[in-house]
Amino acid sequence: MIATDVIKNTLVMGDYIQNEYLKDLSDAELLVRPIEGMNPIAWQIGHLIESERDMLEKLKPGSAPALPAGFAAAHSKEAALAGGTSGYLKKAEYEELGKKLRAASLAAIESLDAAVLDEPSGIEYAPTKGALANMLGVHVLMHVGQFAAVRRALKKPVVI
Repeated sequence: MIATDVIKNTLVMGDYIQNEYLKDLSDAELLVRPIEGMNPIAWQIGHLIESERDMLEKLKPGSAPALPAGFAAAHSKEAALAGGTSGYLKKAEYEELGKKLRAASLAAIESLDAAVLDEPSGIEYAPTKGALANMLGVHVLMHVGQFAAVRRALKKPVVI
């Protein structure tokens, strides 16, 4: 197994876990805030999509698909603090965008030369392009734990 295989596995595992947490949630349930100050899953999914697009463009410029107009603003930290849900999408729309973006991420990683992984990324939390590529999947894993809090608040079954 080579480094890009490990990175791709992290992305695939992130997808699997996220999909397990989301598979039985409705559009309305994506808007639930289980505790004050916690962002709803809809915001988190949008944040993950926007962040992945941004990281992918830093990793391999021009490889990420465009997002709908207003998407980034609706899923910004400022929007989260405001507490509204304006600009949020339906679950199926997030899934479609996420699949397109993840396919682009996997293709970009597949196309990377091993030497590129050691190049500096210019980002403190992921100092090399390899670390940045791996962060695409790790970031999802950071957020899905918050999905579990929503599932518990909704009395949904434990899935993982």
